[in-house]
Formats: sequence, C-alpha cells, structure tokens
Amino acid sequence: MPGTAKPAPPYGASPIFDEISLPDALRNEHSTKDGTWGLLRVLEGTVELVFIDPPSQRLVTLDDPAPIPPQAPHFVRLTGPMKMQVEFYREHPMPEENSKD
Repeated sequence: MPGTAKPAPPYGASPIFDEISLPDALRNEHSTKDGTWGLLRVLEGTVELVFIDPPSQRLVTLDDPAPIPPQAPHFVRLTGPMKMQVEFYREHPMPEENSKD
C-alpha cells in the first residue's frame, strides 16, 4: 500500500524462551540501552509485559506483539505456558503504532 511505512528488519534477536528457560534477568526489572527498541513477540501462549515508569501492563499474544521503547524499565510476567522472543531494532519497530501515540 502506498504511504504505509515498513520497519527495517531487526538487527538482532534473543533466543526463543519458554516458561522454564525464561531468564531471571527478563523476569525482573531491566531496560534496553539508549537507541535500542525491543519488540516482544509471543510464539505460543501469552505473557504480560509490565512497564515500571510510567506504570502500565500489556497482555502480549501471537497476534499482538509489544514494542519496548529504549531505556524503558520493564519486566515479563508469566501467565502460563508460552514461547517468546525479543527482536531488537534501531527505530520504532511498528511505525503505524507509533503514529497513535
């Protein structure tokens, strides 16, 4: 479609984690570095993405990945069995969502 912004491909990605292999570092407060966007993708099940400041929560599903702004303190909360991965970008990974903010 003309005028539809297409994001650049990710420059990196985490391993695929499940509810057992998800590291404590992602279960506890952390953030990406300056200039690095994350995109939390759920491959199976759901997870809750919790932002610390400003406080908010988002249920992440297969059909609804969640962008993570640079340096935004957050953590992942399990809701049950799942598989997830985080992709890393140098700009907003979902330009159409950015225009809603």
